[in-house]
Amino acid sequence: MRTLSAEAAVSLLTLYGQLIGWTLLGVVLGKRVPKWLPLNMGRFLYWVGVPFGVFGWLRQADLSGPVWLAALMAWGGVGIGAALAKLWLNRSQDQPHQQLQQPAAQGSFFLASMFGNTGYIGFPVVLALCGLDAFGWAVFYDLLGTTVGAYGLGVGLAAHFRRAHQQQMSEKQTIALQTLLEPILYNPTPWCFTLALVSRPLALPSWLETGLQQFAWGMIPLSLILLGMRLVQVSSWHSLDSALPAIGIKLLLVPLLVGAVSTLVGLTGLPRLTVVLQAAMPPAFATLVLAETYDLDRTLTVTALSVGSMGVLLTLPLWLMLFG
Repeated sequence: MRTLSAEAAVSLLTLYGQLIGWTLLGVVLGKRVPKWLPLNMGRFLYWVGVPFGVFGWLRQADLSGPVWLAALMAWGGVGIGAALAKLWLNRSQDQPHQQLQQPAAQGSFFLASMFGNTGYIGFPVVLALCGLDAFGWAVFYDLLGTTVGAYGLGVGLAAHFRRAHQQQMSEKQTIALQTLLEPILYNPTPWCFTLALVSRPLALPSWLETGLQQFAWGMIPLSLILLGMRLVQVSSWHSLDSALPAIGIKLLLVPLLVGAVSTLVGLTGLPRLTVVLQAAMPPAFATLVLAETYDLDRTLTVTALSVGSMGVLLTLPLWLMLFG
């Protein structure tokens, strides 16, 4: 294991200052602002901020080389998380632990182990530690891995573990179909992602390129402030003993194995570090959306979200030393 270089240490400290500072501002504001404000901020980021931010970044990002491997690594990380979650749940069946024996808790455990916050947290982490040269890998990992996985495979898992009467299942299946179609038809980010790829050979006016870049960077503090606001709303310390194994799988085992596989297939340098950092992100907010929609264990889900979002600050130096 290598020690952190002075440059890496400075980058990490700068990143911590941004992550903690903007998120704490969101926590403070979240206790004082009306509830409609974070809701509308989330809508703005969903419909405008993230899509145009991705467009601006991808216009400048280096997409040379096998960047498509990022999507394969993302699905590999999802599969590793699912396999490890299954092993742990099988082990827990022999212990007198009632919560993880319930289907709703098992569903939340699977989702927290498999899908990470590769957008709100992953993008600023990669930009701070790897720069624009590897940002294309981060976007491919997020859009073609996390987003498709969470609203595709994640929906199937949530539906499988839902607690509902047989009469309600047809309604849940309708919701599942809508949820599967929504990220394709009604999510503007993949459309901006495609438009950015198509328009890369076209030269835009310098003022427009500069404006897009400034707008994209401005979305990072806004997304972190929103993260803090949401943590105030969903933070919970209940079910910590059930959530900790899922957090350990997501923050430690998944990125370690993704990093090992990446090395075996020949990835090195910034692309490998980017993939590992994305694999190391805490549970995604999409897991809460699915838990609420399919009546899974919300307490376990919000505990994994809260603790995981803080725990990632402790694990980032490890990945820089191992794969930086």
